[in-house]
Amino acid sequence: MRKLDDREPEAGRSGPAAKAVLTIAEAAGETRGVALVLHGGRADSFEPVRGRHLSPARMLPFARALNRQGAPHGLAVWTLRNRYRGWNGVDMSPVHDARWALSRISQEHPGVPVYLLGHSMGGLTALRVADDPQVAAVVALAPWLNHETPVEPVAGRRVLIVHGTEDRWTSPVRSLEYARRADGVAGSVDYVSLKGAGHFMIRRLGLWNSLADGFILDAFGQATGADVSGATDAIRSVLPAAGTRLPVVL
Repeated sequence: MRKLDDREPEAGRSGPAAKAVLTIAEAAGETRGVALVLHGGRADSFEPVRGRHLSPARMLPFARALNRQGAPHGLAVWTLRNRYRGWNGVDMSPVHDARWALSRISQEHPGVPVYLLGHSMGGLTALRVADDPQVAAVVALAPWLNHETPVEPVAGRRVLIVHGTEDRWTSPVRSLEYARRADGVAGSVDYVSLKGAGHFMIRRLGLWNSLADGFILDAFGQATGADVSGATDAIRSVLPAAGTRLPVVL
């Protein structure tokens, strides 16, 4: 099922009027939680996002795995396709799209926990909108962060950041710095460094998937009592041993 952007087009943009799109994989039976999947992009671009672009396509395996493992237990998966490809400076275009998506989740499923999963620019977006009252946990994969990225939005939330050591597009050093700043603000912070992995998650894709989806399913299971133990074995084998140590290196 799809939901189209019901907001008025914004005036003064350099590109054509564009609409965000939400693709929804419903839960089986009652919806007890929602995962919102956010894709990456560029620093500056008002070009509309298309389904054929690699950034949204890159997140489809994550969304499908979450749906396959979580839907029988009541987890719906909402995948957002942004209006524009760029962050666009002070406009922070994807932040507005994510806020819109969260408002639609709130309308349809008030009060249920929401779990954010974002890659690159989508990771930054997830961390910026984590202050939404329904958000319970955030997974940021190779997020695009700097020393000014605020940690206040993740207050009280569970946070997992995963970054490859060979990333040449976004900085694993900045991600680790953010994790250390957020420690003590967030409900919990875990940082996993993947040796030899790059930005686009091609190398060690299975581990990227099992960490990201396992973390969300673990948070969902703890919040709802759903028995998702089979899908969370990988994340439980890594993170409990980490304690307060940052980073965990795999």
